[in-house]
Amino acid sequence: MARTASNGSMLPWLALALIVLLADQFTKVLILGYYQYGDTTYVTPFFNIVRAHNTGAAFSFLAAASGWQRWLFTGIGIAATLFILWLLRSHAGQRLFSFSLACVLGGAVGNVVDRLLHGYVVDFLQVHWQNWYFPAFNVADSAITVGAAGLILDELLRVRRSR
Repeated sequence: MARTASNGSMLPWLALALIVLLADQFTKVLILGYYQYGDTTYVTPFFNIVRAHNTGAAFSFLAAASGWQRWLFTGIGIAATLFILWLLRSHAGQRLFSFSLACVLGGAVGNVVDRLLHGYVVDFLQVHWQNWYFPAFNVADSAITVGAAGLILDELLRVRRSR
């Protein structure tokens, strides 16, 4: 079993990352199978299911570029994956930190898989209010957001404990 110096196994965190990855890819397969690009289902007055393709990064950053961004963001995702694996190996005993990293890992790999398979990330969750629409996102993006929030909380708690 993969034990670390910080008294924990990274296997549960890898399992969590795998669950995030599988949930992300399963939902994207459903969207690709049942929706055409641009199709929308209005679920509530503030939430839609919509098939969108994002060739850029968060909030469609660089989406209008000529295609090179696909490889840039794929490379960044692979580098982030390797760095997170190294962090998990070193800090597997730190529960909140490792939980957060596992969420980011599963989400990052999910979006890299999309870029490699399709050339874009499949987004389908859309929140809106009246005429304001938040950019569509997916399960991977949600996991990355939860992970980022967890990393911030972990750091705030660490600083608080050190006082």
